[in-house]
Amino acid sequence: MPQQPKVLIIGGTGYIGKFLVEASAKAGHPTCALVRESTLADSGKSSIIDNFRSLGVNLVTGDIFDNESLVRAIQQVDVVISTVSRALLSHQDKIISAIKQAGNVKRFFPSEFGNDVDRVHAVEPAKRMFAAKAEIRRAIEAEGIPHTFVVSNFFGGYHLRNFSQPGATDPPRDKIKILGDGSPKVVYNKEEDIGTYTIRAIDDPRTLNKILYIRPPANIYSTNDLVSLWEKKIGNSLERTYVSEEELVKNIQETPFPLNTGLAISHSAFVKGDHTNFDIEPAVGVEASELYPDVQYTTVEEYLNQFV
Repeated sequence: MPQQPKVLIIGGTGYIGKFLVEASAKAGHPTCALVRESTLADSGKSSIIDNFRSLGVNLVTGDIFDNESLVRAIQQVDVVISTVSRALLSHQDKIISAIKQAGNVKRFFPSEFGNDVDRVHAVEPAKRMFAAKAEIRRAIEAEGIPHTFVVSNFFGGYHLRNFSQPGATDPPRDKIKILGDGSPKVVYNKEEDIGTYTIRAIDDPRTLNKILYIRPPANIYSTNDLVSLWEKKIGNSLERTYVSEEELVKNIQETPFPLNTGLAISHSAFVKGDHTNFDIEPAVGVEASELYPDVQYTTVEEYLNQFV
């Protein structure tokens, strides 16, 4: 049997990163996680680190701001996946430089895991964040680094479990604020499924130098349809309040950072329809559930059942 590609995940103890690390290890890939010394000493990260160790993950000490440690880590693997946070998006140029120095990487996945940043109609501050991701795309392409860009749209744990209601931890039971008119189609994916699809793509020639869209058909819902589905499940009608685009943009401008970024991302998806207002062009991208029909992803309806 051919040897499984070796994978390095940068930002692996972060929100989406830990799902990528787990998916890689469970798929049988020799998996490394780049971790800072401070992270290893952080009691808040201990359960994540312990889980990585139980999965046989190789914890490699390093930092994207320490070029020597970064190059050394990259030289050990075939695939590099970045899941760094928003604050570090533009600093991925350091990863690009280290990949060029190492000279052995067969595929690079930059930190995306959201909208297709080349097809957004965003307001600030999300506009700036999307632009930083787009600049990294262009730098990767300019350097000729083999790559895949993952467009996973919304995380279930961020946007589905509370229907994007600020401060809520569960779906609403009595009333809901709907951004815009509730008609644009939005895509929700469980984080474990994002990890599974991404790892499946790491050495698939069909995803080389393309965008991997995670857009399973059973996970595409307008907010109006999502609320109707939920109402049927709980046997109760919700009081719906619609927030106009004008009002939402005003809220974004008046809300402090970082909450304004979340609202601006919601504006892009719920008002502008940026998850689904374009067709996937075969020359540019592929859709994950079509490529890997054997993956039993969690549907929106199945996800909501846990809250009924």
